[in-house]
Amino acid sequence: MNNTPHNLDATRHQTAIALDDVHLTLAGPAGDVNILRGVSLNVPEGEALGVVGPSGSGKTTMLMVTAGLESITGGRVTVAGQDYSSLNEDGLALFRRDNIGVVFQSFHLIPTMTALENVAIPMEFAGRSDAFEQAAEQLEAVGLGPRIGHYPGQLSGGEQQRVALARAFAVKPKLLLADEPTGNLDGGTGQQVIDLLFKLHDTSNTTLMLITHDMKLAARCDRVVRIGDGVIAGEGLNTAAAE
Repeated sequence: MNNTPHNLDATRHQTAIALDDVHLTLAGPAGDVNILRGVSLNVPEGEALGVVGPSGSGKTTMLMVTAGLESITGGRVTVAGQDYSSLNEDGLALFRRDNIGVVFQSFHLIPTMTALENVAIPMEFAGRSDAFEQAAEQLEAVGLGPRIGHYPGQLSGGEQQRVALARAFAVKPKLLLADEPTGNLDGGTGQQVIDLLFKLHDTSNTTLMLITHDMKLAARCDRVVRIGDGVIAGEGLNTAAAE
């Protein structure tokens, strides 16, 4: 098993995400629980994919599997041409650092670090000498230039989520995974964050997987898939979004 992922910069892959008959079963006190029961999905590079379904259907688990944050019990996960089965935990962490940005419903900012430091930290881990310069540029891009020295507790919820977006995009990821990114925000603030999310997606040509309960929000994506009881229950091109 390799410790580090392949260098993918030299080659472009037509498929950004390939889930092939993915299963995830967890042991519970009453017996095994089948979270994912044979999920197969292909997402082309640059696509914005909306994922909808009821609570407990497996949406977030599919996102975690795609991020390499949850181990599967069957099937195959390939992201940007990298087969996860060939990587150990360290290799997955390195691959995730260099290729994947994740935005959660909870902002997951480090409270003792400023906005600038929160955005810079993944680039520092990657050994980038220009981490703080790039972090400042990314915060400017999300409209938070005047707030770079503020701590999360000094920022509104919408501002904190914009910091989280800046952090996710700072490493120029091939793939952005967003799990209910407006779940903790009011309607107006959530709309601003979503507009920014799609703007960054469009300008960077990053592949986007967006988990949401909001069908209007899902309709902004190129395609929508519905998950039910751990399987893909339906999918199709979103013609409204394509017009």
